[in-house]
Amino acid sequence: MCGIFGVFNHPEASNLVYLGLHGLQHRGQEGSGIVSSDGNSLYCEKGIGLVSEIFKDADFSRLKGHSAIGHNRYSTYGESVMINVQPIVVNYALGSMALAHNGNLVNAHFLRSELEAYGSIFQSTVDSEVIIHLIAISKGRTFLDRVIDSLKRVKGAYSLLILTEKELIGVRDSYGFRPLSLGEMDGSYILTSESSTFDLIGAKFIRDILPGEIVVISDRGVESYMPFTKTREAMCIFEHIYFARPDSYVFGESVNLVRRKMGYILAKESNVEADIVIPVPDSGVPAALGYSEGGGLPYDNGIIRSHYVGRTFIEPKQSIRHFGVRLKLNPVREVLKGKRVVVVDDSIVRGTTSRKIVSMIRESGAREVHMRIASPPVRFPCFYGIDTPTRKELIASKSSVEETRRHLTADTLEYISIEGMLKAVSSSPEKFCVACFNGEYPIPFTNEEIRQLGLFDDSSDPE
Repeated sequence: MCGIFGVFNHPEASNLVYLGLHGLQHRGQEGSGIVSSDGNSLYCEKGIGLVSEIFKDADFSRLKGHSAIGHNRYSTYGESVMINVQPIVVNYALGSMALAHNGNLVNAHFLRSELEAYGSIFQSTVDSEVIIHLIAISKGRTFLDRVIDSLKRVKGAYSLLILTEKELIGVRDSYGFRPLSLGEMDGSYILTSESSTFDLIGAKFIRDILPGEIVVISDRGVESYMPFTKTREAMCIFEHIYFARPDSYVFGESVNLVRRKMGYILAKESNVEADIVIPVPDSGVPAALGYSEGGGLPYDNGIIRSHYVGRTFIEPKQSIRHFGVRLKLNPVREVLKGKRVVVVDDSIVRGTTSRKIVSMIRESGAREVHMRIASPPVRFPCFYGIDTPTRKELIASKSSVEETRRHLTADTLEYISIEGMLKAVSSSPEKFCVACFNGEYPIPFTNEEIRQLGLFDDSSDPE
């Protein structure tokens, strides 16, 4: 998850990064930071909470310079405390650097232990700091050589922004798990997790950074390098299902259109006699529209969402998730009363939200509640940037579809098939990572990594 945004060569670089982080707030709500460069030094401001809270009274004159990077934190590794908020800023032998990371490294624990054995002192518990230490101890002749040398040692998912006094570097791992796009604005260059932020600041989309590509942006312009061994592409399908904003283009495709296609295909696979289709807002809206079209059922807004509450799936504590569901969603009783309702959501991960929604709809007088999910059952944990560290947290890993239906108290429950989901994207199906659905991880794990990650903790195939 996480959101990263960078600007090179603009007189209001830090202000633009602030706006960019606002546009990426949905990708992380635990903390945010901005680091700028004036060509000689780096300057940093960061805090815990939402972008608008952290920088409410910020004096952007403190964030000097024409280049800056920012980060919204969604924790998959390390606690939600101030020391773990990015960008990470350090001084080392060649000067200063700041790093912002979207993704997750599967061999971070091993690398950290090795680095500490040789004397490295870590200031945080985030996996991203491993990259900083590897760059610092590298024997590479140039900074770029050091970055390449370091990234050849890490395994996992990473889209990175690295800021030095003179350069802005963007990197995407060879599998292309996480998105990263390049844009231009009046001679300035922008790097961002999602293309919708280009619209926000009036920038022009140029292209996606390629899997395995490093772009170096400096006074020389944009230079591209492909230094890593080519692998299969494994773009995260959850970007299209849930993470990205529907007004973004991710992996070259409209998120909104992909979600509508998923809903349409879901209706063709699992249609049911009903009176109305309603979405779980906001991420279920496009899929519900597609389901309405595919199933020939009227669409209506049966649940209203408060936009002053964060996204429940990415809240770090279970107790907060329960509170968030109660505060966030409220039924429209006149829409639901006496109706056979199809309620469409993008996914069921832990089941926390879905059970409450079904109960809410029934209490509003619905005759029947049919749950339809625009992604397959999430049976396996993700180690590439989603906070599902062990299988025991996933309802579909320990319960059959029928058992899950009974737990949710729905009349019926159906998921889209993996094949149907992949039909909704234009790219070749083999280019996407669907490991959270089928357990086929694109990056092979060593036995030690399996032990450290808890890959098979408390799990058994339910069917």
